[in-house]
Amino acid sequence: MRHIYLVTHPEAQHHVDGIVGGWHDSVLTARGHQQAERIADVLASRVGPEPVEVHSSDLRRASQAAERIARRFSVEVHTDARLRERSNGEADGRPQAWLAERRIPLPEYGDRLAHNDGPAGAETRLALVERLYPALDDILSRPATTQIIVSHGSASSYLIAAWIGMPMTSTDRVFFPLTSGSITTLVRNDSHFSHQVVTLNETHHLKDPEAEAGE
Repeated sequence: MRHIYLVTHPEAQHHVDGIVGGWHDSVLTARGHQQAERIADVLASRVGPEPVEVHSSDLRRASQAAERIARRFSVEVHTDARLRERSNGEADGRPQAWLAERRIPLPEYGDRLAHNDGPAGAETRLALVERLYPALDDILSRPATTQIIVSHGSASSYLIAAWIGMPMTSTDRVFFPLTSGSITTLVRNDSHFSHQVVTLNETHHLKDPEAEAGE
């Protein structure tokens, strides 16, 4: 059986500052680094002594989390720019309000995958899935049966779609709302070759132990 642990990067500076992420190369906050350690704890407890590979988006907020996880397993991180979040073009790194004023809403019908959100240089959803699907295929072509992928919220949603075999042309309405720092577990069952989503958006490890003690 193959196990894929899909991790969305934890709290990054752009979350705190209220600016657009996308390809803006934000870094993890101090809290985000702590969350990455908790993610590593959870994964280490589940993987145990099994050999593991760690793959990551090359943006720092993802690769920093991946590096903390990889250290727990004494392995290197395989970075891949195709695992990046969807680019918002000229909006990346600007205040969220700037983007909100210029965004062209996604239509309910029509060619939603090719829709342009407004900002110059922004990726369409079609461009996003066209790079994410081959990226996952390349990861799955490797012999390792336990793999950790660290990516971003929207990107990870489409990686799940790729995992379950959803055609690219059918992804115009699919979306899995994933929390920063979450873990989703994907399993290939070798008895009937199914691609399973065993857990989705696990976040229990993000709770602050000190805050819980004070409740």
